[in-house]
Amino acid sequence: MRIELLYVDGCPHRAVADARLRAAMEAVGIGELEIEHVLVSGQDEAEAWGFLGSPSVHIDGADPFAEPGASVALACRLYRTTTGPDGAPSVDQLARALRDRV
Repeated sequence: MRIELLYVDGCPHRAVADARLRAAMEAVGIGELEIEHVLVSGQDEAEAWGFLGSPSVHIDGADPFAEPGASVALACRLYRTTTGPDGAPSVDQLARALRDRV
């Protein structure tokens, strides 16, 4: 399994997303895997990655949180969580996305 955390420089939610992703990986028993951190620094890179905002998690090349009609964006991203909008997916959301790929 390949896991990537894509972000733009200065993203205020990158560390939170990383910590939650690591916790989710531990919860599903794949804590030994590495997370590749990918700095997206231009529109061409954003389009090549299908980057929908910072931070974004890709699992095996796919964004499990992509919403229909979402556009590529070099901007901050908001996620719908059970506690309301957040700058990163919750640990539970990430664990579900990982379990779907395991």
